[in-house]
Parts: sequence; structure tokens; C-alpha cells
Amino acid sequence: MSRLLPHPLLTLLLVLVWCLLINSLSLGTVVFGALLGLLIPAATAAYWPDRPRIPRPLRLVSYILVVLWDILVANVQVAMIVLFKPNADMKSNWVTIPLDLKSPEAISILAGTITLTPGTVSADLSDDGVALLVHALDAPDPEATGNQIKDRYERRLKEIFE
Repeated sequence: MSRLLPHPLLTLLLVLVWCLLINSLSLGTVVFGALLGLLIPAATAAYWPDRPRIPRPLRLVSYILVVLWDILVANVQVAMIVLFKPNADMKSNWVTIPLDLKSPEAISILAGTITLTPGTVSADLSDDGVALLVHALDAPDPEATGNQIKDRYERRLKEIFE
């Protein structure tokens, strides 16, 4: 069974994305999406030798909801900064975040989350993978910003991946 469905969630995602791209839910669309969903993971299985393990997938769902909410809030905050705060009042800073995460997948998700959130961007990961460099648009206290990122995102990712 694992040869036929090496990555069942990817198969399901490919079927869903195919149906959304075609913008149709006909039998032909679903069957072709299922073929793609079976063939693509089977053809690329050799490139996924160490499949990431997610011991608590339901916590991943709550993490996604938190990130979506934060993106919405950050959009409003950045709009307010751009519209009503003069450039002289902005305190953009570089923030170094020491990482407790060990999983490369978790670190990638953290860096992606930071970059997706308006007003922040992940700039670099240290060579030894123990610190992440982030640029914040308006961070008067870089240490507080780093602590907020650690508490809001890294703590949750640790719960999901470790």
C-alpha cells in the first residue's frame, strides 16, 4: 500500500488543487486529479527519503489558524504604519532569534511564517542552525520582538514537531 500511496496527504492535496485549478467537480476532473495524485508522489518518492514526521497534526491546524490571524492583524498594522506614522518615527531593526528547534522542517516553517507575516522577513539562518536573523519594519525593542516570535510561533512548532 505504501508503494501505491507513498504520501497520501500529498495525493489528496494534488487532487484538490487540480479540481480547484480546473474549477470543475466532474467525474473526469476528479479521475484525472486522482491519476496525478497517484503518479506524482510515486515518481518523486525517491527524493523524499526522510519524510517529516508530525506527531501532533491537530496542533498544526491550530498553528495555521494562529498564523492566518496574525497575517490579517499584521496587514492592518503595517497599513497604519505606512499611512499614519512618519518615517522618522519607525524603528526598523534586525532581530536575532536563538532557536530551540532542531528539525529542519520546523525551522523552515518558522522562517516562512515570519516572512509571510507583513512587517517582518527572515533574512538568514546561522551556519550551525541555532539562530535566525529577522528584519522587522517597526521594532523599537528588538529583544521583545524576538521573544514574541519565540513565544507565538517557535513554542507551538516545538509542540508540533518534538
